[in-house]
Amino acid sequence: MITRLQSMFATLRARREKAMGLFLTGGFPDPESTLELLKVIDEAGADFIELGMPFSDPLAEGVPIQRASERALRHGIRLVDVLHMAEAFRSRSQTPLLLMGYVNPVYRYGMQAFCRDAAQAGVDGLILADLPPEESEALAEAAQEAGLAMVYLIAPNTPSERIQQIDALATGFVYAVSITGLTGSTLQSHEAIEAYLARARQLVTRNPLLVGFGIRSHEDALRLGRHTDGFIVGSALIRLVERLWDDAGLSLVDRLEAVQRFVHELKYGTSVPAS
Repeated sequence: MITRLQSMFATLRARREKAMGLFLTGGFPDPESTLELLKVIDEAGADFIELGMPFSDPLAEGVPIQRASERALRHGIRLVDVLHMAEAFRSRSQTPLLLMGYVNPVYRYGMQAFCRDAAQAGVDGLILADLPPEESEALAEAAQEAGLAMVYLIAPNTPSERIQQIDALATGFVYAVSITGLTGSTLQSHEAIEAYLARARQLVTRNPLLVGFGIRSHEDALRLGRHTDGFIVGSALIRLVERLWDDAGLSLVDRLEAVQRFVHELKYGTSVPAS
């Protein structure tokens, strides 16, 4: 059976379009707003969404996503709450949804129970930033049984042989991190990133190849997307949401319209008036 994720990539490939993914931390800026934001991001053109599982020690994250996790945790958000958010989103949309985070909360929840509950909530795949493929066999088996895709990360310093190994193990897509530092960092030189993504494009043959970390604009996405099947934006969206929700002078409608414009511009290069 073709999954939502596979169908999305096939449709975009036929249209010669790049996939655009957006990352949002579950429970950020508050639990109610997360659901409103997921709806707006979806309607503004996201091809898939990564819903972040808040964690107290997000090693790969820059300051914006660290703050988003801290804010969500202050609201008392637990992994089960993120699953409820996923279920609420799935009840009104067929856009692919992946959970992204760290393995510790998943182990505490129980791998098989987590994969079962995630699948029942309508989740399509998992991205665990601190779980190397060679240590993921048990979780990958539980995910496969539940019908969840596994996404693994590569970086500019990943050896070519390892990229091929990761491509062989991934079942959703291969996530090409565009930097060797934290999320939201400034991109490396254009030449270095181009060479890295061109190399990855030659090596990743079984799965779609997507690029993320450090993408802030439509121009970034166009440039990096030349060698990939799509792009993912996280920190730039988190920064915008943080700024909008910290501005007490803005209404919820104002905030959501600003996010809608941002997402549309990321994908199409132009902003549109909010509907």
